[in-house]
Amino acid sequence: MGRLQSLRQRAEDSGISKSGSVEVLRARLISNLVLAEVDFSWEGIQSMPHKEIGEVLKVFGIKSSGSHKERRQRLWLHLSYDSRRMTIENLAEMNRDDLHEMCKKLELDLTGNRTVLMGRVAGVLTSQINGWGRIKRSLRRNGLQTSMPQETEPEIKMEEKVTPKIPIEEFHSVPAEALLEDASDSLLIGLDNQPANVQGDILTIHARVSDLERMVGTILRGHEGSWGDSERDLLLRLADRRGWPIDEKFVRHRILMVATNIAEVKGAAMVSGVENKTLSEDTGSTIDRIRSKLSSLESNSE
Repeated sequence: MGRLQSLRQRAEDSGISKSGSVEVLRARLISNLVLAEVDFSWEGIQSMPHKEIGEVLKVFGIKSSGSHKERRQRLWLHLSYDSRRMTIENLAEMNRDDLHEMCKKLELDLTGNRTVLMGRVAGVLTSQINGWGRIKRSLRRNGLQTSMPQETEPEIKMEEKVTPKIPIEEFHSVPAEALLEDASDSLLIGLDNQPANVQGDILTIHARVSDLERMVGTILRGHEGSWGDSERDLLLRLADRRGWPIDEKFVRHRILMVATNIAEVKGAAMVSGVENKTLSEDTGSTIDRIRSKLSSLESNSE
């Protein structure tokens, strides 16, 4: 008898639903038989102390480290979904009500339209990747690979002369949070009008917007602060090597538009060209928008 059949038989003998994959069944059996005294409702998970929830995660055989909130999110995901089906790409098929409910259970901000809610859930799924759904095998999860391979930054060839610094301008002092928030919002503009596969691709990249900002900075430092066609081509090559879903024209164009905005705010010397004009927003409007976000951040911190 195979492992799935064995688990199904055990579930049936115990009066427990036998539907789902091996890992879903395993989690259900543990929660109902091994840890029957534990309250695994959402409210029960919320009330678990930090140390206790870490021990519970170990019993399930999944990642047990992280903040208290991350542990709560991970346990709820593990008990509520099949990790093979609850993917960033599949979020595009969910309606706003379902996304709103997921944001509530994941302890996220509930404001915004469907696209904004998708982005928030995608961020959690990305941060929790490999942390739930399948039991650990040493330091790896059996059969589960991250959709974003961890690799070292490709070396960018430098001139022998000392590379001059990118000109220091007012908005180099803008906190990364304001810049990243603006980049995140820009990625999602008009996303509801795109096909589900494009929405999924953009959401995957949206969850990695901090990596996008860092890649732009690395390219600028290696190219004397210039931003033009060659720099954009390099960005796409880096994104492709990292496994980002950039096959669709809309996705590539949106990445380059947001990256160009980031480069402008960082004070890059924009190399003239037809592509530059079509990809670049008005610099003033970008900076005004970030100023507004910065003011909002400052008022929230007071």
